[in-house]
Amino acid sequence: MKRIAIGVALLFGMIRVNALPVIDIDITRYGAVGDGKVLNTIAIQKAIDDCHRQGGGKVVFPAGAWLSGTIVLKDNVTLRFNKDARLLGSTNINDYQNIDPFTDGLGIDVGWALLVAVDAKHIVIEGEGAIDGQGARLKEQQIATDTRPESERWGRRPFLVRIVRCEDVTVKGITLNYAAAWTSHYFQSKNVHIENVKIVSHGVAHNDGIDIDGCQNVQIKNCDIISGDDALCFKTTSSKMACRNIVVTGMRLKSNQGAIKMGTESMAPFENITISDCYIYDTKNGGIKLLTVDGAHLRNVHISNVKMVDVRTPMLIRLGSRLSVFRKGKDVQQSTGTLENVVIKNVKAKASANAQLTPPSGILITGVPGHYITNLTLENIEIDLAGGGTPEHARQHVPEAVDKYPEVKTFGPRAPAYGVWARHVKGLTLANITLRLDSNDRRPAFICEDGKDVVISGCNIPETSGAAAIIRLENVERAHISKVKVKGTADALVGVEGNSSDIKLGKNNTPGIRKKIQSAPPL
Repeated sequence: MKRIAIGVALLFGMIRVNALPVIDIDITRYGAVGDGKVLNTIAIQKAIDDCHRQGGGKVVFPAGAWLSGTIVLKDNVTLRFNKDARLLGSTNINDYQNIDPFTDGLGIDVGWALLVAVDAKHIVIEGEGAIDGQGARLKEQQIATDTRPESERWGRRPFLVRIVRCEDVTVKGITLNYAAAWTSHYFQSKNVHIENVKIVSHGVAHNDGIDIDGCQNVQIKNCDIISGDDALCFKTTSSKMACRNIVVTGMRLKSNQGAIKMGTESMAPFENITISDCYIYDTKNGGIKLLTVDGAHLRNVHISNVKMVDVRTPMLIRLGSRLSVFRKGKDVQQSTGTLENVVIKNVKAKASANAQLTPPSGILITGVPGHYITNLTLENIEIDLAGGGTPEHARQHVPEAVDKYPEVKTFGPRAPAYGVWARHVKGLTLANITLRLDSNDRRPAFICEDGKDVVISGCNIPETSGAAAIIRLENVERAHISKVKVKGTADALVGVEGNSSDIKLGKNNTPGIRKKIQSAPPL
């Protein structure tokens, strides 16, 4: 054993002696000019390639404005952006490459990028500097020659940072500004660490902040994102690799679309994902949106300790059957997936009165006929809402939209419940839900349609008047309602309709309610 230990020590000693030195390379050594005018693509790429050939090290961007087209990061290379260093994306769209093309959820060919790494290992992007895509200027120059409609044209514009099939990736401290499309896209990569990244990216369409696409063993912490599109978005544009084992914490998010989103593109699973301690504000199209519509299994997701301020529709949870394919020739259409074992707890939300659905609603949950959302728990949730619903609104039919793009507005123009509306669910638990209203709302606080094994407990309902029921159950098998506190008046605590059965009430505090259960005959 002693001889083996000595031999191992000598072997490691030889490795250290013969290892190539870690080097620092300043891009100015290769002729790069930091005036924001000279195109430095070739010079920067030579610096990266030389650093890679010599065994790895740091390629340093000193203070200055370094204009470039597509540059490719290689194994064992760190890009270090010093204070006041800015990598500027060229405004000439022809200066960009698409190394790994694919189709996004809207059916547009995408994948061009400013900074890209493909099949690389041990790469780092760090520093106090910034990467700026000059997206608005690039778009302005693009539309002078590209006469297609914007819905078709935008896909040709480059992402800011694109990481493809890489391992051991760190992005830390950097600022990412004004992408021409998605700001940062991580595809089928493992062991990814993103920390203290600041993103300000808006001004053109599709400015997602961070897109995690089929990645595993990912940690994202303490990032500040202001985005024109989804701020933090999990995708699986390929069926080959799941989003798995991901921990997110300490995020500050503002978005013109969704703040935390899963599943706009959803072919491979989303599983074992934990998100906590986030602040969401001034967000236009949903605070938390969990979606699977292209065959993915979304399961074992835990979201907790989230505060939302001025957010349109705090939550949307959707299992659908759009069943799109995004990498043509590499994937085939899948069958409908599953959405199960999700817990969302300790959320405080102030919903915007100016919402996608009017009057606004807090939480929308829906599967499709024959496919239930299963084992969903919402616990310790507080939502402030505008109110304003009428008895007519309470009877609003919500479209199934089985194969449609999954958005809040897809289910408009309004939902029939102001608090939680749920359809096609099995194993739904609503525990300690507190709702507050700025004005009277005559819709039910909770509605469940086509449900099984529904538990509603410990909920606080604000003072309202004129509602037919506080809770409406339509075609629900097995429900238990207890410890619900209702301040206002209504015809019934629970309105039971359709082919519902085994509806049980525990002890509830409802002094202003005329009947505990009001049953309507099956249609």
